[in-house]
Amino acid sequence: MGIIIKLVMSQIKANPVDRIRRRSTAEGSDNIWDQDVRFYRRTSQCDRMCLGTGSHVPDTPSPDVEYHFQYTPKCLSTHQGRLTASCRGEEVWQEATSLRTTICVENEVEAQKLANNYKFGFRKWKSHVTERPIEDRSDIVKELYSELNFIKHESGSLITCGNIVYLFLFGWWISLAYLLVSGLMFLTIIGVPYGKLCWKLSGYFLWPFGKSIQKTSNLVKQCCVKFADCKPILEEPSSEKRKEVKETTPLLTPFSVPVPIDPPQSTRYWLRVSTYTWLLLGYPLLGVIHSLACFLAWILVFTIPVAKMNARTLSTILLMPPEDVHVHPPKELQSFESQVLLCCYHSFNWYYYKYTLDGINVFAVNLLPLVIVTLVIGYVDTANQFVGSEIKFATAVISIIPLSYYIGMGIASISAQSNFAVGAVVNATFGSIVEMTFYITALIRGHHAGSKCYEEVVKAALTGTLLGCILFIPGISMIVGGCKHREQRFNSRSAGVGSALLFISVGGVFAPTLFSKAYGSLVCVGCTSSPANSTGHFTCNNCHYEMSGSNQPLFLSHIEPLVYTVAVLLPAAYLIGLIFTLKTHTHIYDIHASDVHGHDQCPHGTDAGGHGTVHWSRWRALSVLILATLLMAACADLTTEHIKPILDHSAISQYFIGVTLLAMVPEIPEIMNGIQFALQNNISLSLEVGSCIAVQVCMLQIPLLVLFNAFYDVGFVLIFSDLHLWASIFSVIVVNYIFMDGKSDYFQGAALVVVYLILLALYFFAPSPAAC
Repeated sequence: MGIIIKLVMSQIKANPVDRIRRRSTAEGSDNIWDQDVRFYRRTSQCDRMCLGTGSHVPDTPSPDVEYHFQYTPKCLSTHQGRLTASCRGEEVWQEATSLRTTICVENEVEAQKLANNYKFGFRKWKSHVTERPIEDRSDIVKELYSELNFIKHESGSLITCGNIVYLFLFGWWISLAYLLVSGLMFLTIIGVPYGKLCWKLSGYFLWPFGKSIQKTSNLVKQCCVKFADCKPILEEPSSEKRKEVKETTPLLTPFSVPVPIDPPQSTRYWLRVSTYTWLLLGYPLLGVIHSLACFLAWILVFTIPVAKMNARTLSTILLMPPEDVHVHPPKELQSFESQVLLCCYHSFNWYYYKYTLDGINVFAVNLLPLVIVTLVIGYVDTANQFVGSEIKFATAVISIIPLSYYIGMGIASISAQSNFAVGAVVNATFGSIVEMTFYITALIRGHHAGSKCYEEVVKAALTGTLLGCILFIPGISMIVGGCKHREQRFNSRSAGVGSALLFISVGGVFAPTLFSKAYGSLVCVGCTSSPANSTGHFTCNNCHYEMSGSNQPLFLSHIEPLVYTVAVLLPAAYLIGLIFTLKTHTHIYDIHASDVHGHDQCPHGTDAGGHGTVHWSRWRALSVLILATLLMAACADLTTEHIKPILDHSAISQYFIGVTLLAMVPEIPEIMNGIQFALQNNISLSLEVGSCIAVQVCMLQIPLLVLFNAFYDVGFVLIFSDLHLWASIFSVIVVNYIFMDGKSDYFQGAALVVVYLILLALYFFAPSPAAC
């Protein structure tokens, strides 16, 4: 064994580059490396990660950008028995003892963000927190940010399902509006040129695909006297304009002829009477039409090209002299004497789900106005005269989704730009703020109303969050990832640490419940017997263990001290887990972070150094966190205020409402993060997303609720129903069995999801709590 290791180390020292080249060629053949498991084994990317000097840790590879994994000599260890692995894609070759993976990303901030993803107790975040150069992104993403002002070779057919949907959703009524405005302008006589323009645009907007709207450019006709066939040439743009054209042409197409932007319109355009006739009669009507179409297309997200087309028409084309606007049919290429204003080929694109504005996902942008609407109708219409409680409850719950996203984005931005201590404080402070806000407001409202039903709903929401994070998030991530990748591997040892913490946390949370069942009194309510047989058996409708009333001394002397003891020990166990994974046993995750100064270059010239341009600065992220927290408190207050009619008149169990709706809606951003990690073949982070939240629920959120109840008695007792108890214990056992082999596929994910759905069925058919 020692001789073989020395031979391998000598080859590395002799020519490391050639060795890497040979390893990369043999990367696809598993049998070469599997011949001797004493040296190598294959794991996922999250098993071993190294941040060497001059390189950065990227986010998981995505279709947006091509990541390259770079070999650096600093990751070599001269210690005997330690080898260095090179990484490509999501798989890492590693020795059984210790290996490091060097991954190249855009900048230092993104490296810090990814390193935080692998730290225990930190919130896992997929989205970038820095701006990404458009020229380094894939053609698909460049298409998303295109301004629709370039002609390109389109090999496919323009008659697609999305374009046909555009015809029925937008095309016919926009075209009809142009026909009506065209007739109106013809009636004014003086607006005939605009009537002709509207006639041409009517046909364009009925089916705009492949057609182009162009504008004649200013030319400098430099014809030579000696030659009669002299042709006009384009005006030479200035250096600033050349730079502008270069930076605003994201589409890399075989035929894209950028034309310099013309100088401002001639003042004669604003001296025409027809111009003001158009601005008074025609433009306002079309402005309403285009604004409505733009709003609808933007809300639908996947039809954002239609929104861009309408916005560009309203802001540019309709404010130009009509004689300068020309509509060209398909297949007619751009001439050198004109500038393309608008050219659209497809109205629908699935990839717009990743479209961002200033780093904010488009869905979070679209849902933000709903938060304002929720607050207005909730606090203005207090008597429910215009809007019912059901609608207010629905809007308040949905408003939690974008607020959760903004809180997550703020946490990731601050953590990526700060040291470990600041990041840990921010994650501990704001990581559970969404759930804690709802739980506390619900308990306070239930205390004021004198109803224990709110407490039962909070316990159901706690259990539902636990079940969803243990079963649903890993399960759906395995299914989605398994459909794209045949088999995915993850670090079984780090998963084992999470599993151990889950056992400890679930055991500690439900210890008072088990104690109450062992020593509590069984109380049966609603018992009846047959009048004909007084000695017969009783029929009882509701039997439960009572901790109050006649059994009050047991609760005060034994169970309540046990609850406070558990509330102290669980955070202590969480702190021990932090020390174990982040201080004494960091090799479990094998994350080595070193300073990045940008001296080395990634492949293809991508500079790994620099801090990058962050979307949100630290102060801006902190401001967003505070504002989102206040809005979250308001939405949580409206949710608990208007949930009472639903609880009182619901045909299903209140358990089911708490386990599903109130538990999983705040976790939708986390579910999306887990799915995206799995799609990029980083299933380890998908599993960490769920287990991290589950551990925080048991070791942080529940002790905080107990502490809050100690200072402000709202009647919260840490005793759960039998259904919560056995469902949670069974879920932890199942998920630990699934994680045992360190591999995942869609079958294992389906098994977890099926178990989750079975438990939801139990809650759906379960009788309502006695307090409700």
